[in-house]
Amino acid sequence: MSMPFYVPPEQVMKDRADFARKGIARGRSVIVVGYDRGIAFVAENPSRALHKVSEIYDRIAFAAVGRYNEFESLRVAGIRYADLRGYSYDRTDVTARALANTYAQTLGAVFTQESKPFEIEIVVAEVGVDSDADQIFRLTYDGSVADEQGFVAMGGASDAAEERLGTGWRPGMTLAEVLRLAVDVLGAGENGERRALDEGQLEVAVLDRDRPRRSFRRIVGPLLTRLLGETPAPADASAGAGGTEPAAGDGGPASSGGSVDGPGSPTPPG
Repeated sequence: MSMPFYVPPEQVMKDRADFARKGIARGRSVIVVGYDRGIAFVAENPSRALHKVSEIYDRIAFAAVGRYNEFESLRVAGIRYADLRGYSYDRTDVTARALANTYAQTLGAVFTQESKPFEIEIVVAEVGVDSDADQIFRLTYDGSVADEQGFVAMGGASDAAEERLGTGWRPGMTLAEVLRLAVDVLGAGENGERRALDEGQLEVAVLDRDRPRRSFRRIVGPLLTRLLGETPAPADASAGAGGTEPAAGDGGPASSGGSVDGPGSPTPPG
């Protein structure tokens, strides 16, 4: 009688963790950083239809890297959880902490019980009445939860990105300052090379504490261009064309889309 094949449990867990980390490292990075009026989300994502960042509830947002189908299922489940809890009790009972705990249980169960772990990393953030009340929770593939202070980076080369963020970030920075810092960090290569990222390659959103009830807002178009410090078109050029310069918009209403990831995802890369 042949003996059954045996693998030590610690080796199984190590192999699953290595598998998940490799999948996450292939994804394009996402940076979540606090500023003077709320929390900003900056992702390298050229797609305008598939999002890495989305609204969950009134003052809560979700950001992720990894496989699209996996973190999209968690995003939808989070929206359903928040809607049900807010309807059954009160809207103020929906918190980022409770949502992060729910996500942690799901990720932990998949990591230990399923044949393949989720290749994702997510952030659940909630904007408070002031910067001290802001909450940023980072969840990894195995269900681990970390309460981050000020900023967090996910995806490829996240350790180096967080080191650069720690050097350049300070409390009380304006939105324009944190966006330029985040773009600078995203464009930094591992070998010292720099990549120029324009607004067409970025997905930017904020949780603005000054907005009534629904704090989530996407930053697009002329407003994003102005915040990134790009030189606007000369005024005399528009006057010579017989028109006036359009006013910068606010990026439109909040929306809760899906997300797109980098190479290796089951959907086309963004």
